[in-house]
Amino acid sequence: MLEKPVRTERDVFGEIDIPADRYWGAQTQRALELFAIGEERFPASLVRAFGLQKLAAARANRRLGALDVELAAAIEAAADEVRQGKFDMHFPLTIWQTGSGTQTNMNANEVIANRANERLGQPLGTKSPVHPNDHVNRSQSSNDSFPTVMHLASALELRDLLIPALIELNAALEVKAAEFEDVIKIGRTHLMDAVPMTMGQAFDAFAWQVANGIERLENTLPRLARLPQGGTAIGTGLNAPKGFDVAFCEEVSALSGVEFSPNPSKFEGMAAHDALAEVSGALNVVAVSLAKIANDIRLLGSGPRCGLAELVVPHDGLTSSIMPGKRNPTLAEVLAQATYQVAGNHVAVTMAAAAGTFELNVAKPVIIYNVLQSIRILADICRIFSRRLVKDLAVDRARLAANVANSLMIATSLNPVLGYEKVAQITARALKEGCTPREAALALGFLSGEEYDRLTDARRMIGTSGTADLATD
Repeated sequence: MLEKPVRTERDVFGEIDIPADRYWGAQTQRALELFAIGEERFPASLVRAFGLQKLAAARANRRLGALDVELAAAIEAAADEVRQGKFDMHFPLTIWQTGSGTQTNMNANEVIANRANERLGQPLGTKSPVHPNDHVNRSQSSNDSFPTVMHLASALELRDLLIPALIELNAALEVKAAEFEDVIKIGRTHLMDAVPMTMGQAFDAFAWQVANGIERLENTLPRLARLPQGGTAIGTGLNAPKGFDVAFCEEVSALSGVEFSPNPSKFEGMAAHDALAEVSGALNVVAVSLAKIANDIRLLGSGPRCGLAELVVPHDGLTSSIMPGKRNPTLAEVLAQATYQVAGNHVAVTMAAAAGTFELNVAKPVIIYNVLQSIRILADICRIFSRRLVKDLAVDRARLAANVANSLMIATSLNPVLGYEKVAQITARALKEGCTPREAALALGFLSGEEYDRLTDARRMIGTSGTADLATD
């Protein structure tokens, strides 16, 4: 087999061979060989956020006179290409690396420097006229750049992916709440029959859970918008020109369309990642809500003949490998699995965010990997769940009507008229004899058929005003 061509680069540790067509440099190659651990790599969103961060840094350095105009222009052009995703394949490292994310920061510096030099007519690996440390990393450290990228990527993924997907799901659930507002069903508590409600009320509850989740996520954005860039090594801003933090935030805000500002305490922004823990916590609550929705829909759609079968779940085109024609609520199952992953991710983020010691948290890669994975999988499944399941959900009206007519708890509305003890006799007799509560009430001589029907009209029991009206009969 032919060996792939390589180029040889030299750094302070000596010579090292790098695949000739790759834009990374010696530090990335050494990390690639040292950290041969796992397969978990940062998503494209983080790589592209690095392009955004390096672009804003170059612009800020140029504005402040810290970077030659010609070099800045080349860096900005190269960084913008990284931001656009043109160099995703040149970020080969897994998340298992130095806890400050130094190797991925250097990966970005090297790719951008090589591309900038190429644009200036130089071959890969020259480090001239653009140097990865001296120019691309000017006024920066991995310690403030990586957490800045963590905030950028999280804020942009929330804005562009998850929140829109949740808004779409909320709208789909609200449509179903309106569509099912007149469909009476038996509610359940403790998995047992309770009093009547509408299917619309059940879906309204789902919609509110999602709406509350959107609000929770939006409430995290002000803390995400505070960036530690400008703190450099430990928060003091050593080697960064005065005003770099402000200039950087102005540039990154203009580029991204999100209003970012300097963290008033760079020390807090680098030593602790409470903002990311907060985001992960909000994602966890969203996952809790979605798990409840997914599992309720699975149960209400169980059947079609031997389950609850109150909901008719749309066919997804898939079936069993052994039972011909079997239809399963696959998308609800996927949604549930995604929420379990998010819950596990939150445990990892919680522990990693607590790993800050003195002036630096050294579990940054695992924090952002899990946060971004949670955002992405929730966004993807919510969008598919809305369009392929919720949109075409239907109800089995005949099944629901039969359940309402046969429910023992329909007799609860008789309490204000007969009292608890007599109603308990009705339900006990109906259960023992296998008859309806209406038949039991008539047999006991407590009510006439007309009185029973009037007092147990399910449509008058589905809201608080209905209960009040019954009490006056």
